[in-house]
Amino acid sequence: MIQSADKTIFFWINDLAGRVPIIDRFMRLMGTDYFIPVCMALVVFVLWFAGRDPERIERNQRAVWCALIGAGLACAIVAICNAFHDRPRPFEMYGVYPTGQVHLLFYEPTDPSFPSNIAATTFAFASGIWLGNRRVGWLLLLPAFLVGFARVFIGVHYPFDILGGTLIGLMATLGALLVLRITEPFPTWVLKVMRKLYLA
Repeated sequence: MIQSADKTIFFWINDLAGRVPIIDRFMRLMGTDYFIPVCMALVVFVLWFAGRDPERIERNQRAVWCALIGAGLACAIVAICNAFHDRPRPFEMYGVYPTGQVHLLFYEPTDPSFPSNIAATTFAFASGIWLGNRRVGWLLLLPAFLVGFARVFIGVHYPFDILGGTLIGLMATLGALLVLRITEPFPTWVLKVMRKLYLA
């Protein structure tokens, strides 16, 4: 039943592809492996040095740490999931249009479809930042949602792949927060050293 719903929602979204060229190009750009993650990384880099006062700067830097550790944990969890479960991509199951059913607007990834690695990492980034800076966190959550939708639109993921990646990203962020709390005062000491070296 779940797989049937996943397939149905996938084709609702993917059937929108191939109709309007400018939308196809936009979704292809949003769904690439690098565009949104690189944009998020640039925002995180700027945030590291941003803040109106020392307290805000430190909160932003701790949020950046949480985001980076969360993204790393998310990638590790996805790799473990992939080692035990190899779900075929939609285009592998149903073929590529016009001989198949999937409107594929992207290259054919060879790694497992579930869970979505890009959804896991982008949501880990966004939620990690959100914990320390709500305004920037909401700003990053929008592209995280967009890349997930785009990956279904361009034919490389099922909706439940994105949902699974999203949940992993959120859990990884909570794990990162726990790591930072358990390892105190080490993070505080590292920040002090980095400030003396003008790296923070």
